[in-house]
Amino acid sequence: MVKQVTEMLKGTLEGIVLAILSVRPAYGYEITAWLRDQGFTDIAEGTIYALLVRIEQRGLVDVQKIPSEKGPPRKVYSLNAQGQLYLDDFWRTWSFLTERLEQLRDRIERPQEEGE
Repeated sequence: MVKQVTEMLKGTLEGIVLAILSVRPAYGYEITAWLRDQGFTDIAEGTIYALLVRIEQRGLVDVQKIPSEKGPPRKVYSLNAQGQLYLDDFWRTWSFLTERLEQLRDRIERPQEEGE
């Protein structure tokens, strides 16, 4: 099951991170720690950092460098207007897919009686 969850997560992680950033600005480690607290224990910190670079390059987030007590400044990411539009589309797509999957599961688990 872990491999299957990992594969499905790859396709949705971008939307999940944008959803986190829609609530409040955060930096990479903070996002990773929150996801792990929510049960996504197999997420590597490097995965989140690579994703943050991609969404920054695509203009979905704003980045602010905040001084850190330990080491170089932290890059704090916040969702911008373009990112919000992308997130809205992600949720519409997610709703569409989950509805279709539920319908499919219902049809498979409860096939119609013959003659109906």
